Amino acid sequence: MVSARRVFEGSVALASMSRLRDSLAATGGSVSYEIEFGKDELGIANLWIRAQADLSLLCQRSLEPFDFPVRIDTRLGLIEEESEEAGLPPGYDPLLVEKNGQLRLADVIEDELILALPVVPLKPGVEPVERTWRGDEAEEPDASNPFSVLQKMKSKK
Repeated sequence: MVSARRVFEGSVALASMSRLRDSLAATGGSVSYEIEFGKDELGIANLWIRAQADLSLLCQRSLEPFDFPVRIDTRLGLIEEESEEAGLPPGYDPLLVEKNGQLRLADVIEDELILALPVVPLKPGVEPVERTWRGDEAEEPDASNPFSVLQKMKSKK
């Protein structure tokens, strides 16, 4: 595919992505993609992946689902051993392929979507919730005497 500079376009249902599915609030929808194989001027085999999807995530502030737009545009340098990663030029992310050079495109797309997920999903525009403790709060101590709180506690008995 690299030497032929193959290009693949299409879409994959989000429900079919088992590793991504557990991070989503809803699995409806799909990801559209374009993957282009090739070699750069240095002779490095790579694939250029462009994908877009709206992922349904659960806001950790409001606990409401919201659509998180994901746009991926990245180059992956194809390597067969981890030691080859150091030889990739800047701007390339490594993609470890099997010795026979095979890879599953749906897995590559799923990996990129997982990497694009926020650590803590927050719906845009949701303000932080202010919480104050209303329990047995101590009264303000008298600024002139730091032991006045102890005196008040002793006198309440």
